[in-house]
Amino acid sequence: MHPTLVVLHLAAAVMLLLWAVRMVRTGVERAHGRALKNALRKARAGHLRGALAGTVLAVVLQSSTAVGILAAGFAASGILAVSTGIAILLGADLGSALVVQILSFDLSWAIPVLMLAGATLFLKFERREVRQGGRILLGIAFILLSLDLIGAATTPLRESALLPQVVGYLRNDPITAFALAALLTWLIHSSVAAILLFAAFAAEGVLPVEVGLPMVLGANVGGGMIAVWLTRGQSAEARRIPLGNLLFRSAAALALLPAVAAEMVPVALLGADPARQMVNLHLAFNALLVLACLPLTGAMARLTALMLPDAGRAEQAARLLARPASALDEAALDMPRLALASATRELLRMGETVETMFRPVMELLEEGNAQEVARVAQLDEEVNQAHTDIKLFIARVNRGRLSAEEAQRGMELTSFAINLEHIGDIVAKTLLPLAEKKAKRRLQFSEEGWSEMTRLHQRVLANMQLALNVLVSGDLASARQLVKEKELMRRLERESHHRHLMRLQSGMMESIETSDIHLEVVRALKEINSLLATAAYPILSESGDLLESRLAQPAA
Repeated sequence: MHPTLVVLHLAAAVMLLLWAVRMVRTGVERAHGRALKNALRKARAGHLRGALAGTVLAVVLQSSTAVGILAAGFAASGILAVSTGIAILLGADLGSALVVQILSFDLSWAIPVLMLAGATLFLKFERREVRQGGRILLGIAFILLSLDLIGAATTPLRESALLPQVVGYLRNDPITAFALAALLTWLIHSSVAAILLFAAFAAEGVLPVEVGLPMVLGANVGGGMIAVWLTRGQSAEARRIPLGNLLFRSAAALALLPAVAAEMVPVALLGADPARQMVNLHLAFNALLVLACLPLTGAMARLTALMLPDAGRAEQAARLLARPASALDEAALDMPRLALASATRELLRMGETVETMFRPVMELLEEGNAQEVARVAQLDEEVNQAHTDIKLFIARVNRGRLSAEEAQRGMELTSFAINLEHIGDIVAKTLLPLAEKKAKRRLQFSEEGWSEMTRLHQRVLANMQLALNVLVSGDLASARQLVKEKELMRRLERESHHRHLMRLQSGMMESIETSDIHLEVVRALKEINSLLATAAYPILSESGDLLESRLAQPAA
């Protein structure tokens, strides 16, 4: 086979492997994302429990990096301690090693079965969980298929004249092999795919075990680099978790590399063939890493705190309050149309700030993190200032000569600014105090009640984005949808209220203890949604789609 075709086939097989690994992970996230996040939240009780949870989540997601990103996000919001997050990530790396162990066996017989079952579930069913289950099965089938394709593509390489020279050089330079594997793993952003690729090369006789073992150690370091890279823009608390994991992995891999290079590792005990020896070394390395490093996670958390210190209070305040310059254009006051356009842009920015306040409400209700509550509450001052600025600006515009249409638009913008300011007050003065109250009393919502509130919050959040789109676009269909959502929200609130009363009658202790908080949260969510719906009223009034009253007309 021509060398170009060999490279083409190999590259295609590797890309299929990368895509299949990602396909499995996204399928699991879409079908069970909320359950995975809840499992990670519950893992903060202890380091051992955290490591076990990380192992299970990595097996399910087939990615330790995904678990690391979730843990970093929880650490940034104060839900997860850095030491526990490092323990979770150590367990996640062990879980990804178990995934490699499973996929490295000869499962080619399962490829047609998985393809048939996966395609049937994905194409013939409408339920989201079932379809994503089919996606997961197809992803696993494609992983196994890609490994077979890699084996077929590498067969001609054994006859290559260049390959023995490259392998001979790497055999005498384990540090280069180690570094190349770390770089490759970081580039493809998957340690699972990297180890499977190396094992596939070894199974075809392309990669000898003397070169493969240093590359396995390098892949472990490269896998730790991925989460560090992906969290580089987050807060110091979030970045400490992947950094601590990378320091543990790098220290262990570099300590073991001389022994591997000197052939002091009992390779015969790791398996009968090179591919199995590499996969087993990967699993043993991660298992020993958990055992050795789990007691040291507290010390590593303190070390990463020294390496990534918290920003000073002044810097945090400056970053918190740093916002784009006001869109209100004083020079446009004599041109009402341009002035109202600038007021609309400022109102949109105000709405985005309100959305920033509202988005983390459910996490705060669950955890009641005092620092995050204070940060969100501080945003209310910015909302109030924007509300005042917009009102005064439009009042100055109204002093000029306006058409009837321009005067009406100014009133509509002022009215929606008032409603957005009210939403900010509901978040700051109702929902945040409820979060503090729940945390102070150490209460827990029932699973059913929490699920109801979460669904309502997600719906209101979607409607908030829809309302801001309606504000800018003036689209009639979107305006109708926004008002329909108000009616639906009213029905959902009634149903939630009814189910809550049923739980009270059944004597469910969690519902009894959190009854007042639950009802106030649902009521606040309904009120916020009603205020958002007012963005659609001017459009529907002009088109004649809005009734003056909900009352039925009396019979003649």
